[in-house]
Parts: sequence; C-alpha cells; structure tokens
Amino acid sequence: MSKRWLFLSAAAVLIVVSLALVLLPGHNDDETVKAEEGSAVTEPSATGSSPANSPSPSGSSTASARATAASKKPSATPSARATTKPAATSATKAGQQASGTASLAGRIRPGVTYRGVATFYDADGGGACMYDPSGDVMTGAMNSTDYESSKACGAYVLVHAANGASITVRITNECPGDCAPGQIDLSAQAFAKLAAPSAGRIPITWNLASPSTSDTISIRYKTGSTRYWCGIQAIGHRNPLARLEVRAGSSWRQLERADYNYFLSEDGSGCGGALRLTDIYGQQLTVPALAVRANVTQPTQVQFAKH
Repeated sequence: MSKRWLFLSAAAVLIVVSLALVLLPGHNDDETVKAEEGSAVTEPSATGSSPANSPSPSGSSTASARATAASKKPSATPSARATTKPAATSATKAGQQASGTASLAGRIRPGVTYRGVATFYDADGGGACMYDPSGDVMTGAMNSTDYESSKACGAYVLVHAANGASITVRITNECPGDCAPGQIDLSAQAFAKLAAPSAGRIPITWNLASPSTSDTISIRYKTGSTRYWCGIQAIGHRNPLARLEVRAGSSWRQLERADYNYFLSEDGSGCGGALRLTDIYGQQLTVPALAVRANVTQPTQVQFAKH
C-alpha cells in the first residue's frame, strides 16, 4: 500500500511539472517575433538594382528598369529600416562621388544607349513641352517615364533603326498611356526616315545628341506672368536643360520645373531679373535681365557648347 502511494505521488509531481512547462508565458511568442523579424529584414534585398547598362528583356532602358523596381519596394518595418540604413548610407556616398553630369542629367544620360520602339503620329512641333508649332517636324514625343516631368523637353536624341538608318529628333512632346519606357513616338516625317510607314512600329536604339547649331537660346515668360508671379521657359538649348535660376538679391535661386516645361517663381522672386541656365554637363550661361513680357519669345546671345 505504501509503494502504491509513492508511485501515485511521483506521477502527480510529473503532471504538475509538465503543466508548468506547457503554460510557461512567452515561449511561442518569442519564436513568432524572431520569424517576423527575419522576414522583414530579407524582403528589401529583393529590390536590388540590376547591373548598369544591361538591357531588359522588354527593350526598356536599364534606368527605367531600376526605377520600376524602386517603385515596387515593400514598406519596411522598424526592424527592416534599422537593418537597411547602412545600405542607404552607402548609396548616398556613391551619389556624392558620382560625376556632376550624372546628377544633373536625370534619367536620360550622356553616353548611354537606350532600347525601345518607335511609333509615329501627326506632329507639328508643339505638344506637352509648350513649344510653338514650327516647320521643323523632325521631332518626337518621349514616353512618360523618360519624359520625367518635362526634363526631356528640348533634348536632341539620335535614333537608330535595325536597318542602319538613323535620324536626330528634338523632344517636344510627351507620349503618355501605352508608350513604354524607351519608346519614342516620332513625327510621321521622322519615322519615314527610318522605315516605311506601313511598318507602324519598329525596334530602335537611341542616345542623347549635341548637334551643331548657329541658333542661340531664347527666353519666354508664360502668359499671366508679372513681377509678382512668373513662369520662365528656355527655348532652343543645344543640350538638355538641368536648372534655371534667377538672381534674387545677392544670390541665385533655383526655380522648380513644372511638367509643362516652365520654371516657376511663385512669389515673384527674380521675375524680370538676370537668369542662369545650367545644362546636364554642368556648363552655366548667364542671361542679362529681360523685361517680363508675357508670351513673347526674347532672344539671347548665349548657347551651350557642343558635346
């Protein structure tokens, strides 16, 4: 009888110990937190960019592919932000060490060949860049991605077809909607220099050009401009325009560029004063003060150097 009692007592003790272990708080929660942290840390690495200048299967430029990847980057948790902070610091240092041209150029950069397709439309030289229609219809409408909120306006691009034909066009318009990164919607006349219109759509490569020209840059104030608010447009620049600044007191003030290709001074600073233009190569030109004459094209005596 005493042995049986001892056996039952020992069994009861084992049951109590087992229940205590099972009900111990925080056991499963710790494993769950560790698993969630590991998932959050590894997700951002999936958005790493591809090697520079490697064409994507769709024919779009590498720059476009990288921008698409960046836009799809998942939201980071606090632990992921802490983990990825060193990478962000490295990217900043790399940007600081990059050439001035790379930082000024935006998406479309000198010396880079882009791939895409060419289509065509009835162009008159006008469009989203707000240039006047003209007899020069060797123009093109850049896809919205590479148009980059009007940064492509006025740029000259050399377009190559697979058959060896090529044509230089000036970007005067935006091609929204179905135009993919790398695509240029050419004027019908420009497309005909590359292929028969019946082709409709052809593969192309293209790159920035810096053509010879005897023309100088012109300046135009937007309709409605006064000394208290103005929009300023530069026309006829040989190289893509990176910045437009106005003289405000003893310093230069950079104006924001609207997607319709005017640089805006919302408070009137610099309206009617001297201007400073900077191209993507870093060259700066100073334009003496011009009167605020709305919607009047005023010539200057300056032009960017050929590259």
